[in-house]
Formats: sequence, C-alpha cells, structure tokens
Amino acid sequence: MKTAQEILTSTNKFHINLGLKRIKLILALLDNPQRKYKIIHIAGTNGKGSTSKIINDILVEQFKNENKKIGLYTSPHLFSYNERIKINNENISRYVFDRLINDINNLALKNNIDLTEFELLTTVAFYYFFIKKVDYVILETGLGGKYDATNVIDKSIIDIITTIDFDHTEQLGNTINKIALEKAGIIKENSKVIVSKDNLGYEVIKKVAKIKNAQLIEPTKIEVKYENNENFAYIENKKIKFNLLGSHQAKNLALALTAINNLDIKINTKAIENALENTTWKFRLDYNKQKNLLIDSAHNPSGTATLVDFLKKHFSTYNKTFIFGCLKTKDYKTMLNMLFDIKKQTDKIYFYEFEYKNALKFDELEDIFKKELIKINSLDEIKNIINNDKNLKIVCGSIYMLGNIFK
Repeated sequence: MKTAQEILTSTNKFHINLGLKRIKLILALLDNPQRKYKIIHIAGTNGKGSTSKIINDILVEQFKNENKKIGLYTSPHLFSYNERIKINNENISRYVFDRLINDINNLALKNNIDLTEFELLTTVAFYYFFIKKVDYVILETGLGGKYDATNVIDKSIIDIITTIDFDHTEQLGNTINKIALEKAGIIKENSKVIVSKDNLGYEVIKKVAKIKNAQLIEPTKIEVKYENNENFAYIENKKIKFNLLGSHQAKNLALALTAINNLDIKINTKAIENALENTTWKFRLDYNKQKNLLIDSAHNPSGTATLVDFLKKHFSTYNKTFIFGCLKTKDYKTMLNMLFDIKKQTDKIYFYEFEYKNALKFDELEDIFKKELIKINSLDEIKNIINNDKNLKIVCGSIYMLGNIFK
C-alpha cells in the first residue's frame, strides 16, 4: 500500500483542474456520502479557516456531553495532509487516511476517473464523515467556489462568504466582481447566505442570492481588541475573552456567530464563551510572548495588510526581524513592499527559499528586492535567529513555508 503522501503528491495528481464532473462520478460510486449530514459551506479569499474553526469549536463545545459529531474540512495543511479532516477536533488517523486514499484512488482508476489531489482529498473527507456518522460538517472551499470540488454538494443549511480580495486571479478572474461571482457559486437554492455588507463583492453576491431565492443575512457588528496582553471580543456590549488575535477577526467572528444563531438548534451562551476563549487557529497572528515570536500565514497582499496593521497597532516600538517566503504564484512584490514600508533602520528582513513546488527562489527576485533582503540558506540559520535574536521575530508568508520551518 502506498502512503497517502506518495499518491497525493504524484505528478498526475498535484495540479489544479477546476470542475465538478470527476468528483460527481466518484461520489456516485460511493452512494453520495455528502448527502448524509448537514453542511455549513464557507468560501472567500481570507478568513475561511478562522470562521470555520470558530463555528466548529462552538458546536464541539455545545455537544461535548452528547453523542453528536462535528466534522471539519479545511485546507491547506501545515505538517500533514490528515490535518485537513477532523471530527470533534481530532485528525483522521494516519492509518485510516492512508487506507481511504488508496481505496478511493484505486476505485477512481478502475473507473477511469482522473482525480486531482484536492478532489481525492475532498472525496475521502466526505466518505470519512459518512462512515463516522457525523451530524454537522463545516466545509471550507479550496479555491474559488462555483467549480471547487467541495461545491459538489447540492444542499447546505448555511452558506458563508468571507472577505473577498485578489488571489488566484489566473483561475478566478482579475476583477473583484469576477472573483465574487466565483465565490458566490456556493450559494444553494433557498439557502441562508451570510455575508458582510462591506464585503467588496457584496453587490454581486446579493444578485446571485436573489436568483437562487436565498435569504441574505448580514452579521451584527463586533469588535476585537488586544488590551494589556489579552484579547477580547465585544459582542452586544458584552466583553468576552477571545483567543484569536487581530482586529480583522471581528469580521470572521461576526460571520461565525451569525451562522450559529441561524442554526436549527439553540446554542448555550456558556458553550460560545468557552469556545471563544480557547479556540485556536495555528499560525494566524500566533504570538509566543516567551520567545518574542509572531508567526503568521500572510500568504497574499490582503493577509499581509492585516499583519502590518496588527504590528503598527501593537508592536510599533519593537525592533523587528522578519523571515519571509512565499509561492511564486503570489503577488510577492506587493507583500514585500508592505513589509519594507514599516521597516525601521534597526529591522532586518530575511528571505527563506523553502523546499516546495512553486516556492519563490531568491534568484527570481528583482534586483531591488535582492538588495534589501538577506538570504537564509538553512533551517539551522532560522533556528539560530529564533533562539538568539533579541528583536521581535516575525515569520510570515506561505503556510507551506511555515509547515516546512516548524515541523
């Protein structure tokens, strides 16, 4: 039996090929497991993961003393593929994951269905949630919405569209309206759609919702503030401890709580408070005070803007050492210029050429960037910086880079 890693990263799997035909065929052979549970579907450029995790943690907390199961499907992963598929916050086991990847891949090959990496993963998630008899699934799109493999579902109880910005423009289009139209593709007939009115794609989403006879729901306003080394959410004049840093999390939290309030069940207030105090989403403004280390998966300009805003608000007086790396498919010029804009003379910005397909190489940078950046050649150098540099260390960029460094 091959490992899941071997199959998923093989040349014929590891590519993007948007469309629903192939995954519909394989799921039909499995008796359409995606129809066996209630699904909350989430699309957007940024904030999908945080929004998904908040909803997940509230439901897990609500049902911790009952025999109910909450499935969570997210991407990408940090260290291992099986992190993407969870039930009640526990990853699918490596053994079960390897077995299901092999079995479903063999079934696809037998029936001449050429599944991509993401299609195979999504099929395994749907099937695993079925055999484990989950009650609710929080389902995050991989790329876009309309032709994303997760959009093979024909029914959802709630659709959520998070912040929309420029990313994956080759596949989704080079204007906000085109990108919004792709994301709005997850909206189902007669569903509930939760989206903020200040979403850049709001008008497009509104039109699609009307065509689908879907109820458009705007979340209530929430504030998130970092005060005296503690983080709080202000919800309807109530101050609650909240474990996810950054004022941008207010939008994600508002979307998540609005979804929770629109479910067909009554959620206990204490379950919400406990979940918010303890929810984690690794490497999203992840600050370790003891090491004076901030890790953030700012992998596109919008994410980098959020990081920069957080640094300006809460660490403006600190001397900083950045370690940055990203994929060549991203708008790294804009991202680097944002970091240069807040760089003080005492600050340093290192560039890490990590091992990954499509990772940006130092030699591919324009000369103006090469002059400003210090190239890192090994993980030992990074370890030395993190352990010995007295500055605030900020490791940011591709989530694949973060997995590579901290594995």
